[in-house]
Amino acid sequence: MSKQYYLYMMTNKHNSVLYTGVTNDLQRRIYEHKSKLVEGFTKKYNITKLVYYEIFEDAYTAISREKQIKAGSRQKKIDLVNSFNKEWKDLYDEL
Repeated sequence: MSKQYYLYMMTNKHNSVLYTGVTNDLQRRIYEHKSKLVEGFTKKYNITKLVYYEIFEDAYTAISREKQIKAGSRQKKIDLVNSFNKEWKDLYDEL
């Protein structure tokens, strides 16, 4: 069985802050962010809403994609979320 890796984007309830990350267990990682178990940016800015994710077969590709997205403008990130999740609804319960 091959492992999966996830690139994900989260925001706060006002959709005013964007966070991009990579994990090998999306459900667990989003739970950690929502429960404020992770010190740092997501806890400080109350980032609790999963609005975008992609699935990869290897960590290298997921991390490369994360770097590509982080290097892009905020507008590119917004456009990416809009193309996947126009209502910016929390996708956590669908995992």
